[in-house]
Amino acid sequence: MSTYDENLERPLSMSRERFERIYKAIRDRICLLEYQPGERLAEEELAREFHVSRTPIRRVLSRLESEGLLESRHGVGTFVTDVDIDSLAQVFRLRMELAELIGKLDPIPRSEEDLARVRSLVARCDKLLKKPDPKAYARLNMDFFQELGAMVGNAPLREISERLYYLTTRIWLKSVPHLNLPDEIEVFRREMADILQAMEVGDLEAVGHIRRSHISMSVKRMKRYPDGKE
Repeated sequence: MSTYDENLERPLSMSRERFERIYKAIRDRICLLEYQPGERLAEEELAREFHVSRTPIRRVLSRLESEGLLESRHGVGTFVTDVDIDSLAQVFRLRMELAELIGKLDPIPRSEEDLARVRSLVARCDKLLKKPDPKAYARLNMDFFQELGAMVGNAPLREISERLYYLTTRIWLKSVPHLNLPDEIEVFRREMADILQAMEVGDLEAVGHIRRSHISMSVKRMKRYPDGKE
């Protein structure tokens, strides 16, 4: 490749990296309820915060809108969407079916380095059990999901699974006041430990079955409090 081509690709690569960085930062804030449902996101403020023009911010907000995390109201602005478990019932069912596929469709074998990262997440969970915190738990859950995503070799499956995960992840945080947080963390620790064990012996198909089971149980626990009452 010529020097000209390299110089041309470098700013394009930097632009893509910047877009992904801003996109993930705003997406995570929505999913961690740092941006509350119904909150308006101002392009001007976000552009100042991330030191960019409004153009990349518009692109990021447009992508988040297409993923169901934001909605644009003509002449008013862009707002964080609200979620409830009943309206996302079909999404949860699809997530359960897709979970079984992560170990069937071109799974990527886990290296010792990959396993070490999962072990570190289990260790984080052990610390969290001593001092439960809902936001720290939600972040740990998201980090673990990324490790599972790294195992998925089927690109369309990885893309769809990620989109559906972030669409539903706020449901759990909204349910926290009605759940037993230490119990939730303990259940999650068992899931991670079981999946780690399956990864260590190379049974990646078992990973999908374990994941499906835990998604199903989590939904059943959250459904006990659809409107804040048992």
